[in-house]
Amino acid sequence: MTATGTTTGTTTRPGHDRPHSLPDHVRHLVVGAGFAGLCAAIQLAQDGEHDLLVIEKGDDVGGTWRDNTYPGAACDVPSQLYSFSFAPNPDWSMSFSPQPEIQAYLRRVARESGTLDRFRFRTALVSAGWDEDAQRWRVEVEDGSGRHTLTAQTLVVAAGGLSEPRLPDIDGIEDFGGELFHSARWRHDVDLTGKRVAVIGTGASAIQIIPEIQRRAGHLDVYQRTAPYVLPRRDRRYGRLERLALRHLPGLQRLYRTAIYWGRESYVPGFTRQPRLALPAKRLALANLERGVSDPELRARLTPTFEIGCKRILISNSYYPALDAENVEVVTDPIARVTPDAVVSEDGTERPVDVLVVATGFFTTELPITERLTGRDGRTLAEQWRTGGMEAYKGTTVPGFPNLFMLVGPNTGLGHSSMVFIIESQVAYLRAAVRTMRQHRYAAVEPTPAATRTWNADLQHRMRRTVWSTGGCSSWYLDAHGRNTTLWPRATFTFRRLLAEFDVAAYAVRAPHPGPTAEPSPTAAHRETEDVTA
Repeated sequence: MTATGTTTGTTTRPGHDRPHSLPDHVRHLVVGAGFAGLCAAIQLAQDGEHDLLVIEKGDDVGGTWRDNTYPGAACDVPSQLYSFSFAPNPDWSMSFSPQPEIQAYLRRVARESGTLDRFRFRTALVSAGWDEDAQRWRVEVEDGSGRHTLTAQTLVVAAGGLSEPRLPDIDGIEDFGGELFHSARWRHDVDLTGKRVAVIGTGASAIQIIPEIQRRAGHLDVYQRTAPYVLPRRDRRYGRLERLALRHLPGLQRLYRTAIYWGRESYVPGFTRQPRLALPAKRLALANLERGVSDPELRARLTPTFEIGCKRILISNSYYPALDAENVEVVTDPIARVTPDAVVSEDGTERPVDVLVVATGFFTTELPITERLTGRDGRTLAEQWRTGGMEAYKGTTVPGFPNLFMLVGPNTGLGHSSMVFIIESQVAYLRAAVRTMRQHRYAAVEPTPAATRTWNADLQHRMRRTVWSTGGCSSWYLDAHGRNTTLWPRATFTFRRLLAEFDVAAYAVRAPHPGPTAEPSPTAAHRETEDVTA
């Protein structure tokens, strides 16, 4: 690991007993080791940017795929597309891969990339503040040996929007006497067999969990606030011959990926321009409901009251049959309170429960990590965004926060396709920015307020005609101001084109302070890395 001074603190990696020192300074500090952080580390290293460090609060790579180990966890985008374009995997067992396979894939990619010596696990970001005089980020981190301070020229935030579970604000929930846990922090030591279980939520995680619980629980209550649209899951297992062909014919895998990409992209007009184009999908979802639920009264409660696409579209073949089972009750009355042994709905009904599972999503419009990032004017990013909502330039950079690059930032989310495509597009923009900084010896780059306003005004103008704004629902896509600061309202290939080059004209740039020392060249940085880690 390159160090430009003495080192402080130690931390370890999974499976490694030898501690690794934390450097005093790195050129690039990446926060998070999920898809985004891993992509940034690998591709920066490919560009010769070896003076980098990745810190991860967990004990392994994977991010959301490391943390979400609940029963039935799987991807709702086919994995031929939900994977890195530069690291194809011919060994997926199914078209929609389960969580263990995705996590194993990320571990393999990390191991084979040769960058794992730059990762520090069980190391959390405490705070990061921009030092205007030094033109660097001053960062405090915490690992098993305590807190340590280092500096970095660029700070790449790859923590993601699905990393901090959101617990429901329900009266009395803290006094519940049974087992209670969030879907993203699944308690595998809790045996659900024969138990009275309640699940709060009917979103993307819940519809995967509920069929698994229904098979084991004595009784299951499902608390639904809003009925989602659920399409059939067109899943299939890859046969041995097909997997052999995918392994030995790379063009076949590219063909699969391309076909899936354009199939998913065909949803965009129905979301953004002509909602009537989504009518076939709506009919398919309602037919799925008709097949899966025999009780007309239950079917009515499970029928969405908004336009398809306004909230995230879900996929499952087992969700509706599970709700139709005799040991399941779907509760649509709001929850009034939780007692030590029951959930009480507003109609006064008290339903006993042994295990309470909350599948209530994440902090997506108020990212907790923004409380830890302090910009040039002394305000945190959370304070800056509280005034007018989350916004960034090209979803990646923020005025007042020089050399900060956010992956999966504001208005980069998707309701139809693979976030890995967005991540790779943003990392390409990051790489172009780093090359520009190298070439022109810029110490710092920061998007101008004018460029940022123009970008976001156009986004919000386009957002007005989308189904997310006109579809008649309230969703986690919207912030406290009623603005959709989560999703990208155009085609994904447009996003990639707009981020293909670093548009330095939209940035205020700063030259380095005069002095005898200069930033090391990529070759020199690589030599330093080899010397320190030998």
